[in-house]
Amino acid sequence: MKKILNIILFTFLFILLFSCSTKSNNKGNEKMSKNEKPKIDKNIQCNSLTENEEYIMLEAGTEKPFTGELLYNKEEGLYLCKRCNNVLFLSDTKFDSKSGWPSFDEAVDGSIKYVKDGSRTEVLCAKCGGHLGHVFYGEGFNSKNTRYCVNSLSLNFEPNKNDNEKPTEQLSE
Repeated sequence: MKKILNIILFTFLFILLFSCSTKSNNKGNEKMSKNEKPKIDKNIQCNSLTENEEYIMLEAGTEKPFTGELLYNKEEGLYLCKRCNNVLFLSDTKFDSKSGWPSFDEAVDGSIKYVKDGSRTEVLCAKCGGHLGHVFYGEGFNSKNTRYCVNSLSLNFEPNKNDNEKPTEQLSE
């Protein structure tokens, strides 16, 4: 009887163990685990980067706070990935978090990949895999309760051509 109970228990544990292993299929702005972090092809045909930009985008570095040229930018337009020109953020999602880095409360759909980075979540360009910064939730800075903290050196800014129109041609890519 004891032998039968052990077999049943072993079978149950075996089924439980293998039925709980699942694989996720990440698309768009979904979160990725640390093991799924995309590898950056440093030889990919992209825009030329300075040494500091390469450090930030390819080595997941961080620029010094309050030094980025886009920190205080209030113009209307698009924020693009410095490495591949992927549209990442619209200017109307930018806000002053007083953190020392440009902050946004929303990314353009499908433009960002998320990777768990210890207690934080790293944000990467979905097109080229370049490091942008981190995203934080629940801080209370805005109604969306989301803060993308992004290095200025990972961004290019494209101002609106006309103050009355939002640039949309790049959003359809």
